[in-house]
Amino acid sequence: MAQFTNQAQLSYNNTVVNSNVVVGEILEGVSADKTAVVNTYSADSTVTYVISIVNSGNTAISNLTVTDDLGAYEQGTETRTPLSYVDGSIRLFVNGVLQAAPVVTSEPALVVSGITLPANSNLLLVYTAEVNEFAPLGADDSIVNTATVTGNGISTPITATETVTPIEKPQLRITKSVEPVPVSENGTLTYRFVIENFGNVAATAEDNVALSDLFDPILSDITVSLDGTTWTEGVQYNYNEATGQLNTVLGQITVPAATYTQDIATGVWSITPGVTVLTVSGTV
Repeated sequence: MAQFTNQAQLSYNNTVVNSNVVVGEILEGVSADKTAVVNTYSADSTVTYVISIVNSGNTAISNLTVTDDLGAYEQGTETRTPLSYVDGSIRLFVNGVLQAAPVVTSEPALVVSGITLPANSNLLLVYTAEVNEFAPLGADDSIVNTATVTGNGISTPITATETVTPIEKPQLRITKSVEPVPVSENGTLTYRFVIENFGNVAATAEDNVALSDLFDPILSDITVSLDGTTWTEGVQYNYNEATGQLNTVLGQITVPAATYTQDIATGVWSITPGVTVLTVSGTV
């Protein structure tokens, strides 16, 4: 809704008299709202958006166009767009009925055009965008994208904005290696477990990270260390020499958060995972 003011002026015999100021309000016939189905994202994930447009007026809106900036932001003198429209994902509903796909272009912004919205009707646009290499991933980051609605009968462009934020949780991967290969009988075998965290928050004791492994061949007289610090059996881990089963105690493994760096020249974000290394050595 838009307000306006107006004041009259009366002049007579070189005298000017102003009237009171009246305030009016124009009731907008078209409104828009934008919502993300899930308001969090991670690297290479997708975000599905729903744009709702309501025409409460008595006149149809023709040549309706929706332009989504896909989260574009300024980096120095460059504009980076952190979302990429997924081709073919758009769906158009008018009063709940699926319509033929509208005209779509998506470089660099998403533009949906050629829509007619009847009087006293509502419209839904549903589409999916993929998180790309220009998306920030830190715990305090976000993607803010704005949709702008124009059309015949809309005097002032209507905007609707939605904000999505990176998922705040550890994202762990584990890689196992063994050396030496081959190993002599009664020799020492060492397993190395590299645990990487690609998430923007550390894995702490409260996350109850635990590792288990059944060694075959069974190891005897094992030593266990985490990032070079020797562990104590029964405190940080438990091992059954009869079966070769190793279990770490819940919460003893922690992994630092990843760090994120944006290349000044290209705008691309890179991920350096946080790393923790568990080493187990024993006699074959």
